[in-house]
Amino acid sequence: MDADKTRIINRLRRIQGQVRGIEKMLETDQCCTDILIQIAAVRSAVNKVGSLIFERYAANCLGQARTPEEMQTAASELLRTMNNFLKGGGG
Repeated sequence: MDADKTRIINRLRRIQGQVRGIEKMLETDQCCTDILIQIAAVRSAVNKVGSLIFERYAANCLGQARTPEEMQTAASELLRTMNNFLKGGGG
């Protein structure tokens, strides 16, 4: 496994731990403000992971194009994926 993939997986595992922590905070009736702060931290961490994955995808997608036509197709697909990522949805 390459180093970038390992870093992404480690970040995802940290996010899983944060989510479990939020669950425990809810179970023990912690202050809503503290819970919301943790939710904001998870949201930020998920966005960062998404950005890292998108960067990886962009490098792979464009790096495989060999002809101008392939580059154009890859660029179009990359833009479509970027728009979906930024909108926060799949379509």
